[in-house]
Amino acid sequence: MIKVLIVEDSPIMRKILAKVLADRTLFQVECAEDPYVARKIIKQFHPNVITLDIEMPKMDGITFLRNLMKLHPLPVVMLSTMTQQGAEATVTALELGAVDFIGKPKADADNQNLLDFQSSLIEKVILAANSYSTIKKHREFFSVPLSLIKKPLGAQQVAGKLIAIGASTGGIEAIKQILRHLPNNLPPIVIVQHLPKLFSERFANRLNAGVELKVKEAENGDVLHSGFAYIAAGGRHLQIKSTGEQLVCVLSDQAKVNRHRPSVDVLFDSLSDLNAEKLLLVLLTGMGKDGSQAMKRLADMGAYTIVQDQQSSIVWGMPGSAVALNCVDLQLSLNQISQKLQSHFQ
Repeated sequence: MIKVLIVEDSPIMRKILAKVLADRTLFQVECAEDPYVARKIIKQFHPNVITLDIEMPKMDGITFLRNLMKLHPLPVVMLSTMTQQGAEATVTALELGAVDFIGKPKADADNQNLLDFQSSLIEKVILAANSYSTIKKHREFFSVPLSLIKKPLGAQQVAGKLIAIGASTGGIEAIKQILRHLPNNLPPIVIVQHLPKLFSERFANRLNAGVELKVKEAENGDVLHSGFAYIAAGGRHLQIKSTGEQLVCVLSDQAKVNRHRPSVDVLFDSLSDLNAEKLLLVLLTGMGKDGSQAMKRLADMGAYTIVQDQQSSIVWGMPGSAVALNCVDLQLSLNQISQKLQSHFQ
């Protein structure tokens, strides 16, 4: 039995959420109309998962989440409006440690959209519940030493080399923790994080404001430069093509791969024409298998491969799939990956 606490100020939305979950015998559900009521219920109910609205009276969802993750970490699924304002707040929530998010259904949603919402909500709540033990102690995985030695790299050490990273559930916080401990003289970094439109640009901008690297959302035709990290645009595949001595970003609207666009497999497979021995591939926390098959293909060609270990991953789907394919050079805790990305090129 998964205990779920719904924190939502709208009576109609509370009713919808409670009905979706209560119709399944897997869930035991309690509701709170604001964070103050939620605090009292948490002490008595001991939920395994919280679904949390962002916009609420008395205390907003972000403030409540920030306090919760400091004092009593629990798996949280955010309910987001798919708007610019909602995207900004949701990215903040994911940076603070929320496991995942789901867009609120519209008032005029048809039956198919409601069915899709119900299926997605159930899947995300179950996934969040499975991350309970990791969330309860996850802060220890983010205690990266701030005194990392950032040695200068010569032009030959970065020439023609590339770091490619894939992530999904739990990846927002993981990517942030890794990038903020990297110097600005590494080879170019290209990143696929499963995100919808509106979210990826905000994620890139927030990273850019808090790290030494230059971080931007990838645009069609961007030439890759050392010291830069390029975030795949939400809703579009990112591929890297070689044009002589330059590597260039190519965006496409081709069909989803592994249920995703952008897809990590698409990014990794686009690197197959490059010198594999100059590639460093990383798979971080995430549900499913996206990226693992392409990582295997590149590893067989000589690429160096790292995955986030199971203990520090919110969801060990993508990294675990790569391990199962026997194509991983190193399994590292999140607080070791930044150090390895530096030392690998020294």
